[in-house]
Amino acid sequence: MMRPMRLAALALATLLATGSAQALDLTKKRQNLPDLVLGNEEGNDFVVENKEIELESGKAYRLRIVAKGRQEYKFYATEFFRNIWFNQIVIQHLEIHGSGPPDHFEFDDPGEIAIEFVAIRPGEYPWSVHGLEAKGMTGKFIVK
Repeated sequence: MMRPMRLAALALATLLATGSAQALDLTKKRQNLPDLVLGNEEGNDFVVENKEIELESGKAYRLRIVAKGRQEYKFYATEFFRNIWFNQIVIQHLEIHGSGPPDHFEFDDPGEIAIEFVAIRPGEYPWSVHGLEAKGMTGKFIVK
């Protein structure tokens, strides 16, 4: 019978040997989340669609943050950005790859920014549009 430490070491070695192939598959099997929409085309710049978004730790996702209003939206989700692994940020079919989280996203005009990521750490992470919090432009990401 194997000793617990030896069994754990064997399991870790097996995981490390197959881990990189599984990580590549994880990003390809991402789930599309409902769009987080700021403002609308009918002139209500302060309405938010999908204020709360639930996620599961260890799963890959794609989220589109869409600005439809005519305000300047400075989207902050600092703690959330620090607790996910970014695969890429996509703006108008242009991809941004990097090793660190962004500070915030800014929309000067209507448009969208898509992020592809893996949720890492469970928790509740607030987001807000800087300067427009009193108008209801806040929400949260809930990672279980």
